[in-house]
Amino acid sequence: MCKPSRSHGLYPDAARDAHICTGSAEEAISTAEPSGHGKVAAWVYSEAFVPEDEVLLRARERASELGCPAVLPGVGAVLRVLAAATNAHAVVEVGTGAGVAALWLLRGMPYDGQLTTIDREVEHQRAARTAFAEDGVAPQRTRIIPGRPGDVLPRLADGAYDLVLVASDPLGYPEYVNEALRLLRPGGVLAVDGALLRDRVADPARRDELTTVVREVGRTLRNDERVLPAMLPSGDGLLLAVRR
Repeated sequence: MCKPSRSHGLYPDAARDAHICTGSAEEAISTAEPSGHGKVAAWVYSEAFVPEDEVLLRARERASELGCPAVLPGVGAVLRVLAAATNAHAVVEVGTGAGVAALWLLRGMPYDGQLTTIDREVEHQRAARTAFAEDGVAPQRTRIIPGRPGDVLPRLADGAYDLVLVASDPLGYPEYVNEALRLLRPGGVLAVDGALLRDRVADPARRDELTTVVREVGRTLRNDERVLPAMLPSGDGLLLAVRR
């Protein structure tokens, strides 16, 4: 039996519990079908396509208890693929949370790679350390920095990173994305989680501050000649951009 997650309100209600099932993707689809079909079932299937193990599920539960965001499983699987495909030895994560995204990234990175993860909440990072220990992550593979990302990111080296994940504080996305583009080497990948903001970004009638900020980040990257962008519907939207 799947244990429901209480961490998110970011996805269709019919899929709310299915996305963290340790069972098959077919079970996830059957969970979604009573109140939806077609695109909803396809979304649920893709989210459950790579099941989360017990370490990830416990990290997700800690995130729920702390009230901090965690990337959904479909996004996690994409992040792992990106880390592996780019042979990412140096990764920056904005928003440690309870370590869910970090675990996915570390599992795709080479064993001598290092993840630099930033969060202003020390309690969140304490939970992440627990997740890393449970997964057998060597201490030297993570550099955990407490502090406001806007203060920490400018101290990191230009062009020294293979992948940057922005997954915290959407109102800060413009600042964090700008810094991320500076940090990335040519061929490096920027990933911005929550880029569809519960479908609000795609609705032109939604013009509240948060929606406008996140929508503008997408527009800016789409028009930036320094990158090649793409929007994936995984999770709550994953905006990707490869540094030219």
